[in-house]
Parts: sequence; structure tokens; C-alpha cells
Amino acid sequence: MRTKILILLALGVSTMGIAQKDEMKTAERALKDGDAAAAKAALLSASSTIGSAKEKDQAEYYALLGNANYDLAQKGEFSAFQEAVDAYNKVIEIEEADGRSKYTSVAQEKMGQMTADLVNAAVEDNQNKKFSEAAQKLYMSYTLSPKDTVYLYYAANSAVNGQDLENALKYYKELKELDYNGESVTYTAVNVESGETETMDKGTRDLYVKAGTHKDPKEEVSPSKKPEIVKNIALIYQQMGENEKAIEAYADARAENPEDVNLVLGEANLYYAMGDKEKFKELMGQASAMAPDNPDLLYNIGVINMEQGNLEDARDAYKKALAIDPGYINALLNLSTTYVNEGNGLIDEMNQLGTSKADIEKYDDLKDKKDSLFKEGAAVLEDALQSNPDNESILTQLKNIYGALGDNENFMRIKKLLGE
Repeated sequence: MRTKILILLALGVSTMGIAQKDEMKTAERALKDGDAAAAKAALLSASSTIGSAKEKDQAEYYALLGNANYDLAQKGEFSAFQEAVDAYNKVIEIEEADGRSKYTSVAQEKMGQMTADLVNAAVEDNQNKKFSEAAQKLYMSYTLSPKDTVYLYYAANSAVNGQDLENALKYYKELKELDYNGESVTYTAVNVESGETETMDKGTRDLYVKAGTHKDPKEEVSPSKKPEIVKNIALIYQQMGENEKAIEAYADARAENPEDVNLVLGEANLYYAMGDKEKFKELMGQASAMAPDNPDLLYNIGVINMEQGNLEDARDAYKKALAIDPGYINALLNLSTTYVNEGNGLIDEMNQLGTSKADIEKYDDLKDKKDSLFKEGAAVLEDALQSNPDNESILTQLKNIYGALGDNENFMRIKKLLGE
């Protein structure tokens, strides 16, 4: 009786082996006919028993499954890329353990082709502003070819562009852990015949210089991307509202790039949002000291102060920027706006007054102050108009101020200059 059971079991195993081979043959035929979906279905029907098959049959099975999924991925089924990768990696794992390599080289070649396909598709996605899709494809390219860390860097950039902050943060943190710097060397030489500078690989460049066809060999190293990476980690944490992590990240970023004044401004803005105005003022002072003659920095300081309602400090920063660059249009416009905003603040106060004699007197006093501030804002722009008579932004803001003042004569004058 026991003998019969053993025979039956053996027959069962043999039947399963035959079934697996039949399914693999069916899959092979389907792939030759271009029906990857049918090939995949045939293979998946044998998935529950493939673990008991011989290693060489398992390797063949996963190679076919990889091919079927890769074919589906090429036809637009994005999720099949990862399934193909998993299958090909299984091939390599099985043959490595078994000491074989029959399907390994094919699997590696296919994964190389997939990497190229994914990168090309990601470039197209970025061009079509499908940034999140591009980020996924670039990250998968990196997992396929971990030595090409530049794919991870571009995946992070694409994720930021797609406002996928969670994945962008993940990718940037991974770059930081890898100590990625993104530095590259460009090799150039001047073509003696044409006089043009040409870029090429180092070996070719050196050979041409030795042959005398090129001269003046140069090497240019691109700047490290490490400061950008740690800075973006800080900015993402800040954007996600994780303030404590953002502070730690700013510390890392400033240690990596102590001369980046925009990091100081970003950190200052964070502390203001957290309600720490003393730290905000301290950092703004540091920023001013770092680049006292930089009009763009002074302008940015003005913008941050204006956003926080610090109109006097904003006004001071804009005036300093204009002392360096008198034609700085945005600084002129914003300087004018500080006066208008201050005047608008008085309007709110005026609207809250009652009808008593004291309130009426206070109303008149506030109105005079408001009008005076509006006129100061207009005066800034009238001066700017002398050297920028056709600037539409200046003219539009002037028109709005004169309209708010009820100065119909100047209002109509500016409207005419605008061609309205």
C-alpha cells in the first residue's frame, strides 16, 4: 500500500513538471506571435509550482516572465517594468546560486535596454510636463543601474517640479547618504584648423593634441551638487511644515555652503513663520552683512520683510538696493508699495471709527496721513518714470494710486500714457 502511494506521489511531481514545461512552451510561442499578455498569463498559471522545479527550469521560467513583462512595458504598461526587473533579478539570483549563466547575460542585456528606454521616456515626460511620471521612471532607471546615480539626482529634480515632495525628499536624502556630488569633468581642446573649441573624452583629446590637430587642452570641473541637495532637503521640510527637521537640515546646508546667503534668508523666513522674531532679525542681520553691496540680496531682504509686515525694514532694504542700482524696477515698485500698504493699514483703522467729534477728528487726521503716504508712493514712481517713460508696471501702479487718491487730473494723465 505504501509503495502505491509513493508511486502516485512521484507521478504527481512528474505531471507538475510536464505542466510547467507546457506552460513555458505556450509562453514562448505567444511571445513569438507578439502576444505578451497571453505569454504572461500562461507563465502565471504555473507560478504556484515553479518553486519545486529544477534550477535550470526556474531560470528559464523567470527569463520568459521577464521578457513578457518587458514587452508589455514597451507597449505602455508601466507597472510591468518593475515586474520585468524582478523576474530578471530572479534569473541572476538562481543561476548565481546554481553556478550557471545560460540566461544571466540575456537578463542583464535586457535590463540595460530597459534603463535606456526608461530614461528616454522620462525625457519625453519632462518635456510634456509630466514630472511625476518622469521621476518614477528615472528612479527605476537608477534601481536598474545603481552606479548611475545621476538618474537619482534627476529623479529628485523631476519630483520637485511635479510637487511630489514626499518622493523628492526620499530621493534627495538617498543622494545625501550616498555622498553624491555630481561633479563631472569636461575635456576640451581647440581645433587648429577651424579655431573652434571642441569637447570630447580625455583619451581622444590627448591623442588629438599629441597629433597636432588640436591645441590648448583644458579641463573644467562642474561645481558640486551637494550644497543644492542639502538645501533642497531643508526647503522641502519647510514646505511640508516639519519645522524642527527643517532647522536641522538648514544647519547641514549652511555647513555645506556657508557663503549661500539665500540659505540664511530661508532660515530667517522659517523662524518668522515659527513666531521667533528675534531669531528672524538676527538672521536677517547676518544676511545683510554677508553681501552688503548686492542689490538682489537687499531686494530679497526687502521682499521678506514686506511679506512679514515689517514695512520700515523693507523700505530701508529697497532704498539700499536702489542706492546701488537706481534702475532696479522691482525695487522701485516695491518701495512705492510699502507706502501704499502702510496707507491701506490706516484705512482699516479709519473704517473702525464712529461718528463722535473725537472720532471724526481722528478720521480726518488718519486720512491726511494716508493721503501723504500714497503721495510718497506716487512720488517714487514719478521719479522712476523719468528714466522709464514706457514701463507699463510703473504706469499701472501710478494710475491705481492716483485713482485711490481721487486725483482725477493725474489719473487721466497716466491713463493717456497707457493708451487707455
